Order: sequence, then structure tokens, then C-alpha cells
Amino acid sequence: MSEPFEFFDFQRRFSTENRCIRYLFKQRWPNGFACPRCGHHYYSLHSTRNLYQCKKCKYQASVTSGTIFHGTRTPLRKWFWMIYLLTRNKTGCSISYLQQMLQINLYKTAWTMAHKIHHAMQQRESLYKIGSELEMDDSYFGERHVSGKRGRGAAKKVPVLVAVQTRRKKDKTTPVYVKMKVIENMTKKPVEDFVRQSIRPASTIRTDGFKSYLWLEKSDYEFEPLPVIFPREASQKLPWVHIVLGNIKNSIKGVHHGVTRKYLKHYLTEFCYKFNRRYIEKSMFSNLLNTCAHTHTITFAELRA
Repeated sequence: MSEPFEFFDFQRRFSTENRCIRYLFKQRWPNGFACPRCGHHYYSLHSTRNLYQCKKCKYQASVTSGTIFHGTRTPLRKWFWMIYLLTRNKTGCSISYLQQMLQINLYKTAWTMAHKIHHAMQQRESLYKIGSELEMDDSYFGERHVSGKRGRGAAKKVPVLVAVQTRRKKDKTTPVYVKMKVIENMTKKPVEDFVRQSIRPASTIRTDGFKSYLWLEKSDYEFEPLPVIFPREASQKLPWVHIVLGNIKNSIKGVHHGVTRKYLKHYLTEFCYKFNRRYIEKSMFSNLLNTCAHTHTITFAELRA
């Protein structure tokens, strides 16, 4: 269910915990309650514990069971507001800011909530592949000033592959969708794994002439290498990849003040999720909440693993 929400509309619609519970109920069971165990539609409500008991098999389910909200002690109102703030802020929100705005006592709690939402985003993004015509390149995230080798193979840098689906119309090229992935290194296997997982066969892929892309010449993809001699040529030959990279790097630097390799993928996921839905920004909250309502939770230990 996709609904647009303006700020004051959102504030009014979810002003109480019960309103949030009723909305989540409709997201989980849009056609009415269905027992997770037997599928029966009739239930009784244990109002003091917010449990729905199936009248056939007596199974008890909460509105948050089977969702990323399962087991939470934080009010759903704060979860809803965090999702809203994350989806409506184009540059993103730091976890410290979210903790302060939502009056969450512990940073750990706000951190866990934000990354559970990122997990739901990742589950939804993994369902789709991009295709048609694409620009693809690799970039490196980490400390801005490092000693030693620069570019590919730089120490203390995290390699990230980026693919941007583009569309040509009246001699103008515009971006459509984007995929990003943190990889171990720029050898053939991680590159091929990313392409196979993220890009539909028969798509046209434009990259620079780096050796790890050359396998595309004998693959089921159309390969258009654009050799780059001087670094400044890269942004001219693959413009949208570098515009996207500039935006995400500015966000990480300006909003989050840098992130570690371990959690970089979460922030790349958030960026891709919002970029790919930028034309339905007002409906992004309801779309993401629906995703959260159909994504099993992940524990703090699993997030830290």
C-alpha cells in the first residue's frame, strides 16, 4: 500500500501509539487478520498484551511479530518517525541526530533501530536487477589523506563497485537506477559476482579499460570499454557514476563524518534505496514501512557480526 504523506499529515496520522499499531496491522494483513500458523481469519484480541489469538489453533501473534519491530521496547511512534526522517531527508540523518530528535535514551538503541531499517532496505533492494544501458566503475572510501599508493590498491581504502542504469532521450542521458556493493578487492571474481547479482544479461555496460572488466568481452553482456588515460577523463566518459559517487561521499563526510568499512554497506544501501525511489519521495515512508512489516528482524549481535 503506497500512500503519500506530507509532514503535518504524517504528524496528525500517527499522533498516538494506537494509530501506529492500527496502521502496521493493515500493512501486515491488508485483507484482514490471517493466522501465521494456520491462515485462519478469526481472532480474539488480548488488549492488555496487544496479542491476536487465532480462534482455530489458539496461536498468539503480535502485530510486530515477523517484522523488523519484533521484540522492540521502543514505541512504534518513534520507529515511524525514524523511518519518515530517513526517507524524507535527501542527504541522510546521523544516528546522533535521530537519537536526539526522537528522545531515545541510548545511542545503542538508536543505532540498532537505524541499521534494522537499513537491513529492510537491503532485503528489498536485493530483489531487483538493473539493466539496459549502464555506466560502471569502482571507487574507494575511507580516509581522505593516506600515505602510499593512490587509487586502486590504496591502503586503508575500501573498494566499492557502482553501476548506474541510464536512459537516453533526445540526445540527453539521465540516470534511472543505481546499485553499489562493498567488495574485498578489484580482482575478476568480486567484479563478476557483482555484475551477475545486480545486472540483467544482455545489458550494455560501459566501463574504463581496467583488466578486471575485460571478462565482459566474452560474456552475455554487451561491453563498451572506454579507456581512461588521465584521471580527469573518468568523470567525462562515465559522468553519472561520478556524480552519484560525489553525492554519496559528500553525504558520508558531511552528515556521518565518515563510517567504518564494516558498516559502509548500510549507508550505501540507504543511498541506493532513496535514489531509486526519488520520484515517489512522498510515498517512500509507506513503501518502506510496508517493507519493514514484511522483513524478519535482525538482532544487535547479527548486526555487529
